[in-house]
This record gives sequence, C-alpha cells and structure tokens, in this order.
Amino acid sequence: MKNYVSLKSVSLLLCFALFSGILAAQAQSSSQSKTPAPGATSKAPATPATPKAAASKELIDLNSATKQQLMTLPGIGDALSQKIIDNRPYRAKNELTQKKVITEKEYDKISDLIIAKQGAASAAPTAKATPATPSKAPASTPAKK
Repeated sequence: MKNYVSLKSVSLLLCFALFSGILAAQAQSSSQSKTPAPGATSKAPATPATPKAAASKELIDLNSATKQQLMTLPGIGDALSQKIIDNRPYRAKNELTQKKVITEKEYDKISDLIIAKQGAASAAPTAKATPATPSKAPASTPAKK
C-alpha cells in the first residue's frame, strides 16, 4: 500500500512538472514574439514601409470608385465626391482640374492617391453589345422547316 501511494504521488508530481514546463515554454515564446530582441529593432522600420507600399498599390480609381471610397480622400467630402462621379469618365487624373471639378490645391493633396484607369470604362460597352448578336431571328427560321 505504501508503494502504491508513493508511486501515485511521484507520478502526480511528474505530470505537474511536465505541465508546468510546457506552460513556461509557451509563455516564454509568446513573450519573445511580443518583445523584439536587440537585433530585431532593425526590422521595426521595415514594418511601416509595408503599409506605404500597400497604399501605393491600392490607388483609388476615379472611373470606378464608389462615393464612399472617394470620400476617404483628404479634402473630398460628399459634394466633391458626387461632382467627381458626375464628370466621369477621366482619361487622366489631371482632368479633375482641367474639367474644374476640384482646385489645384485639392488636387495636390490627392494626386498620389488616385488613378484614372481606362480598362474598366471601355470593357462595359463591349459586354453589353455581346448579348445583342445572339438574338438574331434568322437563325431560328430554318429550324421551323
């Protein structure tokens, strides 16, 4: 009986020690990921550069942006975003000032954040023209014979 109690106590202590070791290792690894090491401080400036690179890829297209997307631009509110939409399409982003939609000062604030893509506006009319060609009636006339 003494051996059984002592064996039970030893196995319980071993399980506790193993469990504590696992928890300590997890806590240490999570604290290391939150606290940068001295060598990792050189990597910290690279992180802010990533959003800038992502922002340059996510330019707002003047020809396809929604009113809400246009309103995210600095200095562009409800009225100006609607004015931009009403004067579409744009061949180039500088047409905003040429068409007197916005002032030069406003354009300077947003010029790095916008683009005027051509493909989206020209693709829509060709898609509309495609359904009209299959609806020709003479193709069904020989089947009635």
